[in-house]
Amino acid sequence: MTLTTPITSPDEHAAPLDLLLTNSTRGIAGRMLPRGPLTRLGVSLAKQPRTLAGRGSLLARELGAIAAGKSGRVPAKSDKRFADPAWHANPLLKRTMQAYLAAADTADAVFTDADLDWRDSEKVRFALDNLIEGLAPTNNPLLSPLGWKALIDTGGLSAIRGVKAFARDMASHPRVPAMVDPDAFAVGETVATTKGAVVLQTRAFELIHYAPQTPAVHAVPLLVVPPVINKYYIVDIAPGRSMIEHFLQQGQQVFTISWRNPQARHRDWGFDTYGAAIIEALDAVQTIAGTDSAHLLATCSGGILAAMVAAHLADIGEGERIASLALAVTVLDQTNAGFAAAAMSDRAAQAAIRTSAAKGYLDGRTLAELFAWLRPTDLVWRYWVNNYVQGRSPAAFDVLFWNSDTTRMAAALHKDMVLLGTGNKLTTPGAVTMLGTPVDLSTVTADSYIVSGIADHISPWQACYRSAQMFGGKDNRFVLSTNGHIAALVNPPGNPRASFRAGRVDESSADEWFESSEKTSDSWWSDYTGWLADRSGPQIEAPHTLGGRDLPPLAPAPGTYVHHN
Repeated sequence: MTLTTPITSPDEHAAPLDLLLTNSTRGIAGRMLPRGPLTRLGVSLAKQPRTLAGRGSLLARELGAIAAGKSGRVPAKSDKRFADPAWHANPLLKRTMQAYLAAADTADAVFTDADLDWRDSEKVRFALDNLIEGLAPTNNPLLSPLGWKALIDTGGLSAIRGVKAFARDMASHPRVPAMVDPDAFAVGETVATTKGAVVLQTRAFELIHYAPQTPAVHAVPLLVVPPVINKYYIVDIAPGRSMIEHFLQQGQQVFTISWRNPQARHRDWGFDTYGAAIIEALDAVQTIAGTDSAHLLATCSGGILAAMVAAHLADIGEGERIASLALAVTVLDQTNAGFAAAAMSDRAAQAAIRTSAAKGYLDGRTLAELFAWLRPTDLVWRYWVNNYVQGRSPAAFDVLFWNSDTTRMAAALHKDMVLLGTGNKLTTPGAVTMLGTPVDLSTVTADSYIVSGIADHISPWQACYRSAQMFGGKDNRFVLSTNGHIAALVNPPGNPRASFRAGRVDESSADEWFESSEKTSDSWWSDYTGWLADRSGPQIEAPHTLGGRDLPPLAPAPGTYVHHN
């Protein structure tokens, strides 16, 4: 995805995390068959018989041309599903491909003709996209040339392996094709390998202090607050691609929180539990570094919590403890923020809350299932073909290994997140509280650095920009990176295809900001560490030991909580 033109639509076609927390408690059939919106789709189309007849006539004529071998229809250049030469050389496969593409385009056109409101449009679009993708002939083992070639090459073993893989994946959540083998990586050995030590362990988290990698370090430390779904090591994914490793190499003192994977007995952990945990971690970081303040870098749902904590500290007169606030792929303003917002209703919210309350938690595997169906081509059907049709094991990819290493969310936190999202409460000062104080993000005056991804299907970049406008700092910077939700984060320097746009946050719209922003090649990581260095005080001698007084090393990084399932 390039950064040459802005991507904006009224609905932004993405799904922010805290609203997905509601829809993930519903069965897949309920999400694929939204009865009310489908009824309204039918009523709208029934009022346009001439339009429907015209679409049908055009499709019939094209299908006739396809049958006669006179159609010039070809897949889009970005459509890699039909890359095998057999789809273009074999007359039957070519006609099948062309008929599918023609029918898919007609379905899209009919959907547009219906002109549904944004809420119904998002629900129907989700169902339609999955239907169209699922019916692609590339997914059919009887038609796929990749499947036939694998069958011949393996003497039929590929079919046996495919059936076994299908049975294994469907036996338990998330009931989508496996994107990576569960033993492809080992936490602490091949991922999450940066040297450090756990220097504080509480019921809710472990605090990891990383060993410096430069002779001198900046005086003001950095505390990373990871998301509460999945584990922390997306910021320490692998040597050469680790955000934490990069920060250390630039002379930063780095700490990170590693959240405990909650169980049913932790059902009462809510906003206040996690907010208090962040403050406790901040206390420890400041004690070890001997400073009055620290930088916060928080990602996704961790960013929501960190922003609320910053507002709480401002309210009690301790706002200066936050040297700067960086949020990555975090949405605080949920206005028209895509499919999940459309799927939201008070009834759905209460049903989701009751479901997690009964268990004591929201299972991260159900959320992973919904994430996959939001991008069916890349995250479902690609692996359907590879795993089942071709009978192959998925490639070892560390980010997908992390993605499958899900965690639970405590029922109280799930409830708090759902109610925050349904009411879009962070946009109204005082509508939600943190540790007994009203949250008003405009009182957060620390400089902020907000990162988003232009192709993010969870946190739309336009919503991230609106979120950046909610803070009260005078020197706030917004960065728009290439790629999507995770690839925007795991974005080490040196990638010739990477770029980002950056500029000050002001009163302009997202599109106006885009036009005035400056495009830079390479990763935003270097931009952030430079921005951070300007706010990190003088350089001092790097500490020779980890931890500090009353905070001794307890265990080597990545700690123990990261291994809890």
